[in-house]
Amino acid sequence: MAAKRFFGGDEDQPNQKRIKTRPSFASVIKEVVMVNFFENFCSSLEPMLRRVVSEEVENGLKRRCMGPIQRSPSLKMIRHAPALRLAFVKRLNLPIFTGTKIVDNDGGPLQIVLTDHNKISTCLAYPIKVEILVVDGDFHAGKDAWSSDEFSSSIVRERAGKRPLLAGDQLSITMRDGVCFVGDVEFTDNSSWIRSRKFRLAARVVAQHGQAQPQVIQEAVTEPFVVKDHRGELYKKHHPPALDDEVWRLEKIGKSGAFHQKLSSNGINTVQDFLKLYIVDSPKLKKILGNGMSEKMWNATLKHAKNCVMGTKVYRCHGNDYTLIFNPICQLIQAEFNGNVYHQSDFKTMQMAYIESLVKDAYAKWNSLEELDGIPLLTQGEMVEQYGNEQQLVSYFSESSLMQSSGAVDGDYSDNQWGLVNNNTINSCTSKAGVRFFSESSSEGDIP
Repeated sequence: MAAKRFFGGDEDQPNQKRIKTRPSFASVIKEVVMVNFFENFCSSLEPMLRRVVSEEVENGLKRRCMGPIQRSPSLKMIRHAPALRLAFVKRLNLPIFTGTKIVDNDGGPLQIVLTDHNKISTCLAYPIKVEILVVDGDFHAGKDAWSSDEFSSSIVRERAGKRPLLAGDQLSITMRDGVCFVGDVEFTDNSSWIRSRKFRLAARVVAQHGQAQPQVIQEAVTEPFVVKDHRGELYKKHHPPALDDEVWRLEKIGKSGAFHQKLSSNGINTVQDFLKLYIVDSPKLKKILGNGMSEKMWNATLKHAKNCVMGTKVYRCHGNDYTLIFNPICQLIQAEFNGNVYHQSDFKTMQMAYIESLVKDAYAKWNSLEELDGIPLLTQGEMVEQYGNEQQLVSYFSESSLMQSSGAVDGDYSDNQWGLVNNNTINSCTSKAGVRFFSESSSEGDIP
């Protein structure tokens, strides 16, 4: 029996096929475009995502596996000052010029010693090799200790195409008993081409071939200094000048200049020649220099010349009945007539014209005078400080036969016959003929 159908039920037959709707062409195209875009986007994004993920994973692993390593105290790098160090005993003699031997401030060879950390001299039981080097002037500023790498990086080498910066036969020396001396060493180039414009001289220990250095010895370094070209020294004025200095070393007289040529043509080649003529005949000296030398220049030249170091020599001139004693610039400091000795205090009571003629005669035959070694005639430190700008000449003479005076002489001579002959200025009384002697006092200035 057939089942009854309910009223209002589905009228479609169960075996009836449903009619499917077909997609439009536009929708198909749209779907294809969307799929292609997504595939292209993913293919482009994938490498970037892989790289980001890879970096993050790698960083994460590093943070986990390579955390901070705590070193034990025994492994920490702590810089300690070496127990031993080299040191230069004295400072250098400045200024330093190329081609000039490097010496200490006393004019002696450089001395290097081995010291402990308390700067007390010590020594080793075996000799060590020390080499002399140049380091930058900025090295060691404010430091008491440094590493060997820091020292090595500060070593200054010669410029390209130049000779080695240091020249000499003792750039490598042997230290025995904790001391060694540096021989002839000189610079071949100035210091103007490096940034600091200064050098330091240094010394370090070199390990012997095939031997390990048993202990660390810190290098020695000097104070920073400027190295100038030697040609600057060629025209340098000396303060104070020496008697045997060429006359152009005096102020206002240039080398090979007009004044120098005028003086040389008249036989005045040294500072001593200049001062001798000034003492005997200053008007002639001024005439030789000519009007080109103003009074101001003359004063400056003469003041510089008077600061010269007199040395220890005196000169004796013998005559038929007299003996005269001169200092190196032809100033009469003592005279003997017929066995009677006269000093500077006695000269003003004597016949000045006769004395002047003897002085000029001695000046004319200066090279034939007898040269004697005496006591220093010029003292610079205390005498300059005591008398200000006026240069004082102090003369001592030690020959007993010449220290016995028949007349009254100012001052008191001791039993050992070392007497003060003069303690007044080089500017003495000027006679009519122009010869200058020592005077007891002078109210005039240095320049007449």
